[in-house]
Amino acid sequence: MRDPDTSITRKRNRSVRLSAVLALSASALLTAVGPAGAADIPDPQAALDLVKSAEVHNAVCRFLSVPLPQGDSRTPVNIPDNPEPCRDLPLFTVKDPLAVNEITPDFVAGTALPIPGQAIALSHLVASLDAPVNGRNATVMLAPTQGGGWHLAAVRDGDVDSTYAGKAEAGTAVFTEPQLHAWYRLKATTVEALDDQAMEGLGGRSTASLGDYQKLVKARYADKLPGSDYDTKGMSSGFATTDPADDSSSATALVVGGSSAALVLAGGAAFLLRRRRGHTG
Repeated sequence: MRDPDTSITRKRNRSVRLSAVLALSASALLTAVGPAGAADIPDPQAALDLVKSAEVHNAVCRFLSVPLPQGDSRTPVNIPDNPEPCRDLPLFTVKDPLAVNEITPDFVAGTALPIPGQAIALSHLVASLDAPVNGRNATVMLAPTQGGGWHLAAVRDGDVDSTYAGKAEAGTAVFTEPQLHAWYRLKATTVEALDDQAMEGLGGRSTASLGDYQKLVKARYADKLPGSDYDTKGMSSGFATTDPADDSSSATALVVGGSSAALVLAGGAAFLLRRRRGHTG
């Protein structure tokens, strides 16, 4: 006859082991999701060194030294090549970079599972200023360089991107659906809207399961992926991950090439684009 005390002990041990496995699984899932800090940034020291560099500081100064144009025009405006662009500006520093994730094409196509590791991927990094300069803030945007490391992709007017990127908490990741200018927070397999555009993207809801969200984006973009008829026939740019230095929502672009620069309006936020060889595009 089985000792009842032994049976109870075995059941308790199995229960403890099961609880431990569930706890480890939850911990692993949360680690995979976030937070979107330095631990989630490849080569974080290189990114940090870049945003603290004189190169980036001077680029921000050049950006802030030119008033934002009024109206909607694509007429270039020359930017003086100032050897001391920061001389007449208050002191400022650029904060640490944050990760910006985007939904992946495979997730949109429905071929990826509705799990964090397949639904979103790191797109670029953003870092805003520690305080406004003459009433303006700016966001430095870094893109990965081919072969590793980071390069300065743009300087954007305002701090919206870094504000949303900073909403990643322990066990969560922030990602964007750039076609809607929507920002979301992902916790395990729950998608939370962070702005009005995201609520629209969730069909008017504040939260949705990752599986339900996948169905929504598949309906919106699956027939517009690169290589689709919608894309190849020129009806649209199709769906693709966003180059931080080439966002269709941007307005003013400070384009830098060699020793010359021009200010071009395109309609939204402002960028300082630095064109360099060897970058991914």
